[in-house]
Formats: sequence, C-alpha cells, structure tokens
Amino acid sequence: MAVQRFERLVDAVAWFAQRTPEAPVAWFEGRTTSYAELHAAAHEWARALVASGVRPGDRVAVLSTPRPEFLVAMLGVHLAGAVYVGVNPSHTRREQLYMLQDSSPVMLLSLAESGGRDFAQEVAQLLPEVPSLQQCVRLDAGPAVGALRDRDELLRSSSAGTGLPPVAPLDAAAIVYTSGSTGTPKGALLPHAGLAYGAVTDADAMHHTFATGEVPRVACNLPTNHIGCIVDVVGCAMVCGGMVAFLERFDPSEMLQLIEELRLTNLQHVPTVLQILTQMPEFATRDLSSLRVVAWGGAALPIDVVRIYRRLGVHLQTVYGQTEIISNATWSRPGDSDEALATTVGRVNPDADVRIVDEDGRDVADGEEGEVLYRHPSQFLGYFGNPEATARTVTADGFVRTGDVAVRRPDGNVVLVGRRSDMYKSGGLNVYPREVELQLEEHPSVALAAIVSVPDAKYGEVGVAFVVPRPGAPEVSIDELAAWCKARVAGYKVPKRFEIRDELPLLPIGKVDKQRLKRDAGG
Repeated sequence: MAVQRFERLVDAVAWFAQRTPEAPVAWFEGRTTSYAELHAAAHEWARALVASGVRPGDRVAVLSTPRPEFLVAMLGVHLAGAVYVGVNPSHTRREQLYMLQDSSPVMLLSLAESGGRDFAQEVAQLLPEVPSLQQCVRLDAGPAVGALRDRDELLRSSSAGTGLPPVAPLDAAAIVYTSGSTGTPKGALLPHAGLAYGAVTDADAMHHTFATGEVPRVACNLPTNHIGCIVDVVGCAMVCGGMVAFLERFDPSEMLQLIEELRLTNLQHVPTVLQILTQMPEFATRDLSSLRVVAWGGAALPIDVVRIYRRLGVHLQTVYGQTEIISNATWSRPGDSDEALATTVGRVNPDADVRIVDEDGRDVADGEEGEVLYRHPSQFLGYFGNPEATARTVTADGFVRTGDVAVRRPDGNVVLVGRRSDMYKSGGLNVYPREVELQLEEHPSVALAAIVSVPDAKYGEVGVAFVVPRPGAPEVSIDELAAWCKARVAGYKVPKRFEIRDELPLLPIGKVDKQRLKRDAGG
C-alpha cells in the first residue's frame, strides 16, 4: 500500500471520494459512511458555515464524542477556512468554559446530550460567559433545544452556489489544548499541512504491513479534542482510504468484539488501554486474526504485554510525539526487538530535524541525557493568543522545545527518561519518575505504576508510588515493592511511600492523571 501525500486532510477525503467513493470511511453503531457521503456532507456544512457568516480564521468549537458527526463538522470547518476547536464532553464545565473563553469561537456545534449530561442546558448557561459566540447549533439530528438551533435549519442555508474560500496548507486548521498537567492549558495552533503530514507519517511507518489493496480499519474512542484522535487514528486511516470504527467510550469487551466482527486491522492506542485489553477474558477467545498493527505512544508498554501482542504475529510499533510537533519525532522500525519496543521510542524521523541537547543548547553524545528538540515546516504555528509561551517553547532557529529528556543509544534508538516538568529533586539529585515506574512495572505482580513527588523536610522532595496489582498474580507487599526498587535504582530514586490501588485515575485520553494523584498524595 503506497501512501499518497496530501497537504490537507480534506484533500485525502476528496481523493478517495473520487477513486473509491463507496468505500467506508466511518462506522458507528452499525451504520457506515462512505467517502462520497463524507465528502458531500463536509461540503454541505462548509457552505452553510460560510453562508451563516463564518469567515476564514474564525474559530468554530465542536463539542462531540467520537462519532461521524464530529468528523463531518471538523472537515466542514476546514473547508470553510475556519479553525476547529474540539471540546471534550467529559470535561467539567470549568474546563470547557476556559477553552471557549480562550479560543473565542464565533460558533459552537454541540451534541444535545451525551452520557447523561444535558449539553443543551449547559450551553445555555455557558453562553453569557462566552461573548464571542454568535450562534450555537445542534450537531446531532433532532429539533432545536435550549440554546441549540436545529442543524437542518443551518444546513438549509447551504447552497451549491456558495463559494468556499481558498485555504492554504499552512493556514490554521485546529486549536488543540495541551493537557494542562503542568499548569493552565495552552491552545496549540496547528496548520493543515501539519495534520496531513502527521497522518501520512503515521501511515508511512506501518504501510509495509498491508498487502496490495488492503487498507487499515481501526477503532477510535479517543477524545475529539486530542491530536491522537484527529491525526494518529482518524487522519492516518483517511490518508490510506481506510475506515474508523467510532466508539463513544472505552469498553474493552466491546472493542475486542468489534475487532472480530468488523475485521479491524489496527489497534492504535495508549499503553494503559492495550494492557487492559490483554487482561480481559475475551482476549483469549475472540478472533483477532485480522489485526496487522498494534501501535502505542504516550508511555512505555511493559515488555510482558509487548510479548503478548507479539504472539499475535502483528507489526508492533511504538511512537513518540506531542501536540506541538503534530507528527512523530521517533518511531520503532520493523524487526526491532521486544526490549527495544518496551524501553525505547525508536529512531528519529529522518524527514525532520531532531536534536538532543544539554541546558546550553549543545548536542549531547550518545548515552548522555538531554532535551529533545524538533523542527519541521509543518509543526505548530504557536500558542493561540500567547506569544510569551510560544517564545519560551520555540527557539530562535525554529526548534520546538519538547520538555522531554531523552538518551540516544548507540544503536540509534531513543530512550525517554522523563519530562523536565515531572522531574523532581530528592536530596538535590534529579529523579525522573518514568524511569522508576518502568522498573516497578517489571515486577510480575504489578500491572501499572505511577509516581508523583511531594514536599519533604529532609530531602526537599520525595516520591510517592501508586501501584495497581496484576490480576491473578501473587499478592505483593509494600516492603517487597520497596526492596524491588532498591535492587534496581539508586537509593535516592526509590519512592519513600507506596500505595496499592485497584485502579488509577485516568485523563480522557487514557493517560494516568498525575495531578489527581499528586493531590491524593498531599503534594
């Protein structure tokens, strides 16, 4: 399968709408949407947006779960020359209000209800606090409710004669807010070229696994405000002419069932989800023979889980990127060992400038720690309305400071040590929690570990480890966990407290919510 190059995601849809118009691009609750249908619906939305007064550069917020309506709306916003701002339905009212006030959208497209929450009522309450909003429209089918207009009323304003503005590859396509794990979320302004390049890069890294004529088919329950959904899953599938099976929430049993029923080829997710799937009884009984690719990013996948997926005979791939760089800075290569997949993030993107530098900006030698810097023409345009934060993140010669500390091994594979923001000093020495978490997760009775720091009168800061036991494994004690760490890392890195829990709090994307754990630990 050769991966076609595209400058915008809407160009990929147009390409396949012409060549494979009846091919499915989306599946949701038993119904499929073809490329031809998606292309037509996106243009209908775009013309309606333009007719209603949306202008190039305007922000349009979309509050939606992962479902075809989100995809149609996002592509319609892109075609109208506007900027897509995803709003996560699972976020609190405070979080949603912050993003809306910060991005100043002129229009909000919202589901009327989801997961028991009445968004029609919530939108009505938000309206007085977001003065930029001129219109609120219901995204799903149904009559007007509360502050939400009937979408059919808006779409009736669409006319084949309504012209669409020219949209250049480096025009802004989306604002994606960082997780806010280290402070107030910042809105990364992403260009069309970045979304397309990131999707094509993902597809390129795995295209060798598909036979002639075969296309990826992947499940997506990731939040629609996240780069993982927009680029890594949905975008990657679309630039290949593939299909996305949308799920509004993560249900491991349902996901395994759909792999079998829909003959899904790809599992692309965060490690926590991949681990949970292997722990389900259905993992051993479902027909998973259609899988071709299992890929992950955002954290390391324990080596025992890597080996479980290896036995399926699939291509395994770990990737590393972040919102600001859009595409992946590194990824593993075919033939990489289980050890490399579990402990590294692969080798650097040969199409980009990737450096590992010390605090003075000098490149470090292999085996030495440094911050990852990334530069590519399609990276983010800056933080929306925040030039000071942009200046702190982008160097004078155009490199994005990722904030991630890494070491390049002699074999070229890159090991992530941790984030500078996660690092804490215990007794004046640097500790990167992920290094210790990985050692804990190698314990046969540990499924997941997360470490946060708390103030300490003697050492300045110390670590607190939260550990989830592995189902069916022998019970493990706190003393045993401490001894396990002491045998594998320097004494100052060993957490001073351990807490065993049934589960850890997760962010909507599936990563561990360390801010919540830090509060629990008293940090």
